[in-house]
Amino acid sequence: MKLIRTVIIAAAALTAAQAGAVIDNPITLAVLKVYDAQLKQNPQDYMTWYKRANEYYRHNEYIHALDDVNNALAYAPGGDTDTRFQAYMLRAGIYNQTGRHEQALADLNSAVALDGDSYAAIYQRANTEFELGNYPAARMDYTRLQRLNSRSTEALLGLARCSVKENNLSAANDLLQQAVDFDPNNPEIYVRRASVRRMMGDHNGAVDDLVLAISLKSDDPKAIEHLVEYGNTNYPAVIAGLTNAISIAPENGLYRYLRASIAQAHYNYLSAIDDFQYIIDHNLYNYHGLHGSIARCLLGLGRYEDALAEIDLALGTVDNVADYYVVRSQILRALGRSDEAINAAARALAVDPNYAPGLVEMALNYIDKQQYDQAAGLLGEASMTKADDPSILLLRAWLHENFLNQPVAARGFNEQILDIEGYDPDNVRSLRGFALMALGRDDEADTWMKRVLEMNPDPDGYNNYLGACYYALRDQDDMALECVERSLQAGYSDNHNWMQNTDGPVNAGSLRDDLRFLRLMQKYNSIFGK
Repeated sequence: MKLIRTVIIAAAALTAAQAGAVIDNPITLAVLKVYDAQLKQNPQDYMTWYKRANEYYRHNEYIHALDDVNNALAYAPGGDTDTRFQAYMLRAGIYNQTGRHEQALADLNSAVALDGDSYAAIYQRANTEFELGNYPAARMDYTRLQRLNSRSTEALLGLARCSVKENNLSAANDLLQQAVDFDPNNPEIYVRRASVRRMMGDHNGAVDDLVLAISLKSDDPKAIEHLVEYGNTNYPAVIAGLTNAISIAPENGLYRYLRASIAQAHYNYLSAIDDFQYIIDHNLYNYHGLHGSIARCLLGLGRYEDALAEIDLALGTVDNVADYYVVRSQILRALGRSDEAINAAARALAVDPNYAPGLVEMALNYIDKQQYDQAAGLLGEASMTKADDPSILLLRAWLHENFLNQPVAARGFNEQILDIEGYDPDNVRSLRGFALMALGRDDEADTWMKRVLEMNPDPDGYNNYLGACYYALRDQDDMALECVERSLQAGYSDNHNWMQNTDGPVNAGSLRDDLRFLRLMQKYNSIFGK
């Protein structure tokens, strides 16, 4: 259960890609230190250059790895074909990882020239040709793999992908079935078939494959991660697939837990509560996190007293989970019990002083108490822990602009949001439009918001919720209300955000006195269980 919970949280929450890896393993650092000494003694030691490049590559340090493998190839004699082959393969891997597929292909051609029977080199070249859109060349190399290994599932899956791109879906399906027939008890083959079916637009089939992979290996993090991520783009297909699996195996707690967690992540709180409660009532799992999850759902629905009872049940089982205290603080703030809320946030930080949500929650408590300097310090600590979190930066900008009379600092925080590399700028959670608006760049902000809503699927209504908040800030209430209705139609059931939340600049507060907004809330009140 711990593994499943970890994977779900990691996949459901949108996280920024790391700008660069940091090696902090003491054994690795010691190995690198030895390599440094060897290269200082002999700068032309090509084997050490290669070994260090490989070490950097394993830790995603691609810039350092590329420098070192270039040196390895510069100094490796032509007669040492084995080392040169391995170096070309390594450099091709670096180029592919960094999106430089043309350069990768050149190195793979060199590797294949040195060893024309290398399965790994031909396979990597086929995949690179596929990435470059050269499907005939990729097909030739996948076929070559079949000659090297007549039962190659990699070749069959590659040929299926080429068939999809060539719009021959019948051939693709046949190839996929052959791959499964070769290895029917391996969950990995279903995960990989799911990725090809997804390319084909066969979303139900892809979800069924991921569920099948999980049924073969219930603790398979890859299948679970893919399934949860799939929910971000095709939530109905994922829920339908899990519902079908539950109808076949109603007492399978894992399927219910997955469905509940995915529903919760997509703000479908009533369905999530039903599944979590079923697991509890039927003793499918004995896990304190179930009560914690129910508490979060009830908080979203605005049922604060019920939420408090559930989070206290979770804390009665285990009292060292910082997130539970954060949830308790949020509930108590919603109930207006500010002193108790501060105490709960303090308990979260006692468990983990560097827990960013705990620092943010304590800061919000201090803002409610008008203790703005203390809040600013806590948000600064939170930013040190999560340097590229746009929501924290936006909160800091709002605090410094509106309560500390520090417009220069506020401007700096908003500009930092625009400089974050890890977020796709067209993802609504990058919050770029809110930062642009705060910087007075309204036309750019409007363009961003319009593009985000047009380009991105909104399976759970969250994008349109943020759109409603944005247009409300822009005093464009008609557009805000259009977003409100689209969000509610999609099932965005966070009543707390709609009706009470006033944390920071991103909220629907200015709409709450508009009769049209209240009528929409009444029209869709069934999603809140009312």
